[in-house]
Amino acid sequence: MSHPYRASATRSRPARSYGRQRPRTNGRPRTGGPSGEFALPVTVTPGLPPAESFEALDMPAPLKRVLARQGLTTPSEIQAATLPNSLAGRDVLGRSRTGSGKTLAFGLALLARLNGRTAEPRRPLAVVLAPTRELAQQVADSLAPYARSVGVRTTTVVGGMPIHRQARDLRQGVHLVVATPGRLRDLMERGDCILDQVECAVLDEADQMTDMGFMPQVTAILQEVPSDGQRMLFSATLDRNVDTLVRRFLNDPVVHSVDLSQGAVSTMEHHIVHVSTAEKKSVATRIAAREGRVIMFLDTKRAVDRMAEHLLANGILAAPLHGGRSQPQRTRTLDQFKRGDVTALIATNVAARGIHVDGLDLVVNLDPPSDHKDYLHRGGRTARAGESGNVVTLVLPGQRRDMIRLMDRARIEPRVLGGSTEAPELAEVTGAREPSGVPVVIRSSAPPERSRNHAPRGRRRPRR
Repeated sequence: MSHPYRASATRSRPARSYGRQRPRTNGRPRTGGPSGEFALPVTVTPGLPPAESFEALDMPAPLKRVLARQGLTTPSEIQAATLPNSLAGRDVLGRSRTGSGKTLAFGLALLARLNGRTAEPRRPLAVVLAPTRELAQQVADSLAPYARSVGVRTTTVVGGMPIHRQARDLRQGVHLVVATPGRLRDLMERGDCILDQVECAVLDEADQMTDMGFMPQVTAILQEVPSDGQRMLFSATLDRNVDTLVRRFLNDPVVHSVDLSQGAVSTMEHHIVHVSTAEKKSVATRIAAREGRVIMFLDTKRAVDRMAEHLLANGILAAPLHGGRSQPQRTRTLDQFKRGDVTALIATNVAARGIHVDGLDLVVNLDPPSDHKDYLHRGGRTARAGESGNVVTLVLPGQRRDMIRLMDRARIEPRVLGGSTEAPELAEVTGAREPSGVPVVIRSSAPPERSRNHAPRGRRRPRR
């Protein structure tokens, strides 16, 4: 019998070691999936049937006009399943793979609810929580044209940006706040954001928020939201930490799990490259020198900076992205990558969610992730919205056993490629080639950031 979650590689299975193994249950019934996910709750009140088109949904006409201008007529699977119920005011628990359209699945319902409403200073009417600054900004950017069409004022509240500007926006009155949990809690404690009038709260990528240690902040925020409001929780994976939030804060949710969270995307191919420590950097350099863009993941900020410097010295347009860089730096780097001014984005897991780049066909794990969910979300930066893509992981000899376990938990059967820098299979999949070797400098049109420790030129620093 063929592997039920086999990646769509055209070659035969290279080794038995990466096949899926049957998990041991010791005779007990399983309460979750092989990845440790909890059993989805049963909906008591039946949900509404899926929508066949956006036009058939009970939404304000301006939202439908913007959808038409964007060329969107038929909702994605998660949108078709959840929108009829979220528009009706039901709590929703939605699971769908990354890149499947979850933002509009909750965003259209939010904006339809806020249409024509008045927001008081410091008292928003809806809140969307996201685990990273990049994801929060992408949610806000994706919803911006729809929000303008119905007169809904939004603001983004994230760390790494001046808090006084965010407080000023809230004092002026906004309908919708898109926020990371930590910064929103800061503003709540300052009295700049009061949630007693919030009618709808959304948790986007809830599993990552719990994995990143945001559970206390998320719980504190939801406790401030009126209990009779609407709550929606969307994620690509659902584990037992999320189960705590579902059981505590969602009321008889309509549950939709429209495609597998394990990343079995028919247009995505998974590849393993066994390399030695001496070969790893040269293989990574040849892959980064390819035609087209690539995201490369490493575990630490220091490793990211070193790899970006190495690639720049070898003539590759590379830039680092990690939590140690300021938000303006991170935003500029992402803009450069999306424009193609940067072709190799070297990142930590901060880029594993919330980044959408059209036409990105390759993701490389220079350091294999320690968790199968991180692997799935890293890979989810490619093969989005029906496009094809490859995920390549470089594996050292001491990492092979852990990688076998990770692939088993993710229900993925990869193809093993030759690890030599000259291997034809590697070049075929990744477009690897010899770098130019001419050092390059990434220049930004934005002015450089001035250190707080230095006064502007021409002025004397006052003595303290």
